[in-house]
Amino acid sequence: MTETTSPEDDIVPPQEVPEMDLYHPHSFLTRWIFSQDAKVIAIQYSLVAISIGMVALVLSWLMRLQLGFPDSFDFIDAADYYQFITMHGMIMVVYLLTALFLGGFGNYLIPLMVGARDMVFPYINMLSFWIYLLAVLVLVSSFFVPGGPTGAGWTLYPPQAILSGTPGQEFGIILMLASLMLFIVGFTMGGLNYVVTILQARARGMTLMRMPLTIWGIFIATVLALFAFPALFVASLMMMFDKILETSFFMPAMIEFGEKMSYGGGSPILFQHLFWFFGHPEVYIVALPAFGIVSDLLSVNARKNIFGYRMMVWAIVGIGALAFVVWAHHMYVSGMNPYFGFFFATTTLIIAVPTALKVYNWVLTLWRGNIHLTLPMLFALAFILTFVNGGITGLFLGNVIVDIPLSDTMFVVAHFHMVMGVAPIMVIFGAIYHWYPLLTGRMLHNGMGQFHFWVTFLGAYAIYFPMHYLGFIGVPRRYFELGETTFIPDSAHDLNAFITVAALVVGFAQLVFLFNLFWSRRNGIVAERNPWKATTLEWQTEHMPPTHGNFGKDLPIVYRWAYDFSVPGAESDFIPQNMATKDVKLAEGMTVADLKAEKT
Repeated sequence: MTETTSPEDDIVPPQEVPEMDLYHPHSFLTRWIFSQDAKVIAIQYSLVAISIGMVALVLSWLMRLQLGFPDSFDFIDAADYYQFITMHGMIMVVYLLTALFLGGFGNYLIPLMVGARDMVFPYINMLSFWIYLLAVLVLVSSFFVPGGPTGAGWTLYPPQAILSGTPGQEFGIILMLASLMLFIVGFTMGGLNYVVTILQARARGMTLMRMPLTIWGIFIATVLALFAFPALFVASLMMMFDKILETSFFMPAMIEFGEKMSYGGGSPILFQHLFWFFGHPEVYIVALPAFGIVSDLLSVNARKNIFGYRMMVWAIVGIGALAFVVWAHHMYVSGMNPYFGFFFATTTLIIAVPTALKVYNWVLTLWRGNIHLTLPMLFALAFILTFVNGGITGLFLGNVIVDIPLSDTMFVVAHFHMVMGVAPIMVIFGAIYHWYPLLTGRMLHNGMGQFHFWVTFLGAYAIYFPMHYLGFIGVPRRYFELGETTFIPDSAHDLNAFITVAALVVGFAQLVFLFNLFWSRRNGIVAERNPWKATTLEWQTEHMPPTHGNFGKDLPIVYRWAYDFSVPGAESDFIPQNMATKDVKLAEGMTVADLKAEKT
């Protein structure tokens, strides 16, 4: 609703919570290593996540070399291939995307964007990072134990995961399960911090409906994770008992090599339910922060307020709620009751509604905007296109009749990577290009950035569009090699080779991006104080980059929402959140009574 504002609208509520006492570091160790500053912890999370992500990238190259050019590389055998698949999938989904969106962006942006000095529990925040690092080290250690890491597939389905014949079934699976449990413990510490900080430490005037959508996305994603991760924790612990103590939570009665095993009475399907009760909310644990960040990038670079802010907020909340009632659409081929499948197919279609509303609102935000095609904007636009493409193929797979023949084909790989791989990583890149000046005081090199964007964007489509065709013609996923399979035409082998070359080229572009990160830290153009002319509080700090405590002597007071762009009557095309109406510079001939702003 558009209304006329007046100085009386600048009333803000009194401060309800006293300012927190900051911990001040006294040495190099407490400043940079065992730091309690959320900004430093965010950088630590990001560096570890990107480092382990590069391991996953190399594993994907090795997988693609085998698929594209089978029998050409003696150092890749069947066991290695399945171990590469398992570790690549788990690293990307949990240790990179979840850690980077929540641990990295969450830690850096939450205090700055809500107007707080730091996280509410800084010591627990520090512990959460070190437990995450321990989880990563335990995971990596599985590469160096006898038998190597587990090759059970990233979903770790029993009984296969702990039976002989599966790569890494001795020590690899134990280390994987231990690492997951450690990760969940560390995340729970951090997640409680994020929720309490958002609810209790906001600046005066920062009502929930004035928060940037980035914070809404991180907030709801954290709530999802706090409810979803316990299911994975319990499943990991029960499988650990099955492996080490020979309990039978998931293990039915079986005969192996002619001998009856000690297991009996367990349910492998129970593990699938527990895993996917975590697994599908995990999609939105990654997607919701991405939705929020994209909303902010579009608004800033279109110089226009986000369309339908309240609708966007409630769409995020609705997606979060519905995320817990769609998990079994991953299990259509498990032999479930058809009525059960009908229920989950229906909920899958329903959850597409608030997601589609967000896409409509993004498009309407762009409509008649003053669009600046900066690097963050390019990545945001690429995300929308990619997410819509991936979402459409998700409608295919959400239908039981269509999913069953496609379930074990490359079509699923293509869909999953478009939605959970390419789309969120586009947002991560856009966010890094957007907030890098806030972090370092310098701009990333535009030329290298343009090269990085176009190779990554076009290359991603060169990889995953052909995979949809491979799935339609029946090319199975998880196969080490296809051999002389009669129903697979020569075009499939040629496409696999093409996809492999595209994957290697896209991987090289990420090395250029990493070089740009480090090169620009010293050689990049010095950034203006608010280079994107944004309204949110992180760009209104006393120093740039922000120092310890974020906001100097006094915390900001918030007078408006985060999207006052191109307000009629204002001289500037943006009004910061902490600027009172009486302080807004007016265009010539205008008065305060003429100043129109979007009120929330």
